[in-house]
Amino acid sequence: MGKPTDSNVLETVPSLENERARQYDFIQKARIYVNALEKQLSHKPLCFVQTFGCQMNARDSEKLAGILLQIGYEMTDAEEDADFVIYNTCTVRDNANQRVYGRLGYLGSMKKKKPHLKIALCGCMMQEQAVIDKIRKSYRFVDLIFGTHNIFKFAELIVTMFENGKSNGGMIVDIWQETDQIVEDLPISRKYPYKSGINIMFGCNNFCSYCIVPYVRGRERSRKPEEILAEIEKLAADGVVEIMLLGQNVNSYGKNLETPITFAQLLQEIEKIEGIRRIRFMTSHPKDLSDELINVMKNSQKICRHLHLPLQSGSDAILKQMNRRYTKADYLALVEKIKTAMPDIAITTDIIVGFPGETTKDVEETIDVVRKVQYDNAFTFIYSKRTGTPAAAMDNQVPEELVKENFDKLLRIVQDTAKERALLLQGQVMEALVEDLNEQDPSLVTGRLSNNMLVHFKGDASYIGKLMKVSLDGCHGFYYTGHRLDE
Repeated sequence: MGKPTDSNVLETVPSLENERARQYDFIQKARIYVNALEKQLSHKPLCFVQTFGCQMNARDSEKLAGILLQIGYEMTDAEEDADFVIYNTCTVRDNANQRVYGRLGYLGSMKKKKPHLKIALCGCMMQEQAVIDKIRKSYRFVDLIFGTHNIFKFAELIVTMFENGKSNGGMIVDIWQETDQIVEDLPISRKYPYKSGINIMFGCNNFCSYCIVPYVRGRERSRKPEEILAEIEKLAADGVVEIMLLGQNVNSYGKNLETPITFAQLLQEIEKIEGIRRIRFMTSHPKDLSDELINVMKNSQKICRHLHLPLQSGSDAILKQMNRRYTKADYLALVEKIKTAMPDIAITTDIIVGFPGETTKDVEETIDVVRKVQYDNAFTFIYSKRTGTPAAAMDNQVPEELVKENFDKLLRIVQDTAKERALLLQGQVMEALVEDLNEQDPSLVTGRLSNNMLVHFKGDASYIGKLMKVSLDGCHGFYYTGHRLDE
């Protein structure tokens, strides 16, 4: 059950035993308020949802959009036209927080021109008390704040927001510290008709010393496999051909269930579902990636040949300080095992530069791993101090100029090795899932390969959502140009 953290919040935490039915009742009540707003405005109320951060947040935003559409809003991509603006926030790095504060300044000006405008903030950033305090002090025009654990209450909170407005009440803050419940089968509006993210678990138990996620997403909670499989079967029936299984550490899936099941076993059950052609997942913690999973991936006809395997650092000293619980040698041995089983696998990673105490020698250890692994891509980040994490209290912070020097050096090597990897596939034929028309040239379509790279080739909107054999004629670093095999 959820536990509120803020003393001036909605204090009632409902029993979650029939919570799905309860929330559908609130959807009906919210629709009454939105219908009244439509009469007041003389047009259908418009809502705008801005997602910051990871694919978990993107999936949460689809849930928000599903409820908004159910209660009578229409979605808009033009923020300035909206009657309700929702920011689904991220707090993994400080620049994400600053972006939200910058946007709030703009919304304050909007609300002066449109007094009926409603503003809501949710997501990871809202789980931090310092953030709530700042918003209360500097952005008092915000109507509603809620967090990561009670997103299923969105319709209920909207009802409270409208009722609060009628009584000229203040900001509504409803933050839960934690929850052990997962409310299933509420409305969702998918961004793409042919692919979808699927939450298989929530939270994280790893407590890497630099990471805020366990504090804002809570402890690991796995969904029941039958619920996951039922959701995927519905998606397949609705035309979805590719799914992305989402969790902070998917390799830990199933450990806290009454009847434990491994992630590899879940994948095997998903593979049996007709209509699903591709299976992706992220993210995998190296310490938990099992031989069983490698074997299932090797023998699968549907699991994409792409594995995101965050390294963070190649230095044993820094890995220990990060509480990653593996060594450089452990990581390299795991990669060797993966590549031996699947020579065609594409491996991508995350790397942090500038962790407290990191020296140039430590960075060289990371560069050594990059050269040995030959990543297909790497997402490199400058360390961002997050209040409340152990790393934030470390007193050996690295000077900014040294961080930038090391970061630039690492980035150049990452880019060079990734381009070398990409060139190996030039001239080959691969299957691509067409995702959209090309943004720069509408005579082209953009397809995604099994290895997660993109290819652009001649086509039209009728190709979208289809799997096609494509010749990779030209390599342009991080994407290809090509043509359909039957052309």
